[in-house]
Amino acid sequence: MSEQMTGTLADLKTLVQGTPAAGESPSAPREPKRDQWGRAYATGRRKDAVARVWVKPGKGQIEVNGKPVVQYFARPVLRMLITQPFLVADRYQQFDVMATVTGGGLSGQAGAVRHGISRALTNYEPELRSILKKAGFLTRDPRVVERKKYGKAKARRSFQFSKR
Repeated sequence: MSEQMTGTLADLKTLVQGTPAAGESPSAPREPKRDQWGRAYATGRRKDAVARVWVKPGKGQIEVNGKPVVQYFARPVLRMLITQPFLVADRYQQFDVMATVTGGGLSGQAGAVRHGISRALTNYEPELRSILKKAGFLTRDPRVVERKKYGKAKARRSFQFSKR
């Protein structure tokens, strides 16, 4: 019985080795996705913020909602957050970014722009995907504000107790 079992397992192994895993092609590299102007597009999301991001080769100028990044994101921490994908990928000041952001607050919008830049860079240069994925920039942060429940002051906070 065990000989028969190992024989079938060996046959199964040889069958599986010849076929690619689900969702991947055997040796086809990813193709860059660019529009007719040479830009790569991606959507980034964080909390309630949604960022539409276009990346193209340039001098490192970042524009958010028609304003320079220094004017839109006044806090240096938010600007640092946005430039992280370029620093990790060793592409700092090699790409111009044009982003439109809606919804959420400033920190959520900065996170959405970072997510969008990371995804747009992988669309422009697919080789950067492993680097950016390892750094955690391609993962969409799923944390959102919890909804308010009835009978509660906020999502979980109860009303103040009054003995009398």
